[in-house]
Amino acid sequence: MTEELQALHRQGMWSLIPPPSQHLILGCKWTYQIKLNLNGKIDRYKARLVEKCFDQQLGINYHGTFSPVAKLPTIQILLEIANQHACQVTKLDVSNTFLHGDIEEDVYMCQQ
Repeated sequence: MTEELQALHRQGMWSLIPPPSQHLILGCKWTYQIKLNLNGKIDRYKARLVEKCFDQQLGINYHGTFSPVAKLPTIQILLEIANQHACQVTKLDVSNTFLHGDIEEDVYMCQQ
């Protein structure tokens, strides 16, 4: 959880403000996942802070959905490094990819 919060702070994902009364304030929750290494043993525990966006309404407080992914040059560089070191790539995980997506709307989330 500490790693996730540090990544969010490094990216400047939010600022703490009094809640505006005219906007929907979303809740949040922590999700957890166990990451395994290639031999099936626990590699690490991952925590992600997510907003509870089920109260949002299309056209009112959001205008579309998307799933941000790593940019193509990033993937190409990683594959080239693997190629130069004669590594076989079976899985690729880019940390905090969603932090690099662009949104046009202001999103207000309560602190929990």
